[in-house]
Amino acid sequence: MRSTLATIIGAAALAACSTSRPDKTTPDSLAVAKSNSALIASPGGFIQPEAVRYDPDQDVYFVNSWGNGDAGAKDNNGFISRMAPDGTIERVRFIAGGTAGATLNAPRGMTIVGDTLWVVDADAVRAFNRRTGAPLATVDFSAFKLGFLNDIAAGPDALYLTDTGTNRIYRIKGGRVTLALEDSALGGPNGITWDANNRRFIVVPYGGESVIKAWAAGSKALSEIGRSGGAMFDGVEVLPGDRVLVASQKDSSLHLFSGGTGRAIIRTGGAPADIAVDTKRNRVAVPFVDRNLVEIWQLPPK
Repeated sequence: MRSTLATIIGAAALAACSTSRPDKTTPDSLAVAKSNSALIASPGGFIQPEAVRYDPDQDVYFVNSWGNGDAGAKDNNGFISRMAPDGTIERVRFIAGGTAGATLNAPRGMTIVGDTLWVVDADAVRAFNRRTGAPLATVDFSAFKLGFLNDIAAGPDALYLTDTGTNRIYRIKGGRVTLALEDSALGGPNGITWDANNRRFIVVPYGGESVIKAWAAGSKALSEIGRSGGAMFDGVEVLPGDRVLVASQKDSSLHLFSGGTGRAIIRTGGAPADIAVDTKRNRVAVPFVDRNLVEIWQLPPK
């Protein structure tokens, strides 16, 4: 995703200033010293995987793949895999474009609400049954000039998603799309997640800034809540204890933020994309678009 997004958000950055067993050896992945982290597995078999979402109820990961071709192409060859916590691929094409009535071009961020898996696509947001994979709905974005629809998060009142290329956050409620925020200070917003303890969203920029920001739905204000040596941020997850885990493509690392400061705790084997945390085992799954695999890491204890 690095080359695709770098092209798309150049202007925004300037303005903001089948079942398989996992391969458990990845020689180019190193834990940062004293991190107490360990690489558990590195399953492959994906095609440009951009995002992962953990379903604690079913105890599975959903891993999306853009498929062959460009991430912006409406080629309907994207798919979503079901992966067990140990990295075993249960179904490579659990949901697949052109199969069983599903449309998927280049799936990106995902979130779960009830039994619905919401998936950001190149030109829409699509809903699927998280248990069966059956398509449920499509939210159309044809009324908007899009840059790069990217990540999605569920808040108490609605769904919110980022457009990295246009410095926008959209709101989806009852199938209707509205513009929630447009601001160059978003810095090419990439990952977004709901911080329930503090009743806010956390948004991270891909455009080069080394900060993460908080935003309250309905507000026009953004506030800096953390700074680290990383940049070109992608996925973001909230951990217990008001800690925040962020994927940094600048240094191919995962950064842990606490008390306003972030530090690299895991050195990944490439540019990490949209991560997901296994809340039962304190692990994180990290997809790599250009490596066609996912790394599963044990996170350090609090």
